[in-house]
Amino acid sequence: MAPPSDLPDPSTRPSRPSSNQEGPEEDSGSDRQAHVAGMMVGTALMFIGFLDVFLSISGGFEINVVPLLIYFSGIAVWANAVVENPTIRYSLMAGSVLISLAFFHYGEVLFWHKQVVFWSTVVVVMYFMFNEPKQAT
Repeated sequence: MAPPSDLPDPSTRPSRPSSNQEGPEEDSGSDRQAHVAGMMVGTALMFIGFLDVFLSISGGFEINVVPLLIYFSGIAVWANAVVENPTIRYSLMAGSVLISLAFFHYGEVLFWHKQVVFWSTVVVVMYFMFNEPKQAT
């Protein structure tokens, strides 16, 4: 019995895509580099902003809004590079921009603002320290 004419001959199909063809799940090299750069820049900005907040809490001195603007801009850059779910990504980015604008409009940082930023950062870091990523099967 002859194979149907609308199906290609299995012997002519390649067994796997060639090296210049990419599947839909694979990122291109430049796209992956942009994600890594965004993750590094976002983490660095968060660390710089958090360091100023932490030192002002432990040293007892006042800070202006610039460290918090740096911190929340780092969250926006990090979320854009790392978070895969678009709803969560854009919610994090919009929330961090909204909080930054609120601090910029308010013009000063109170002690409880610094405490909230400090303890929420501690909770998020603890979550990522103890949460095991899901293994792809």
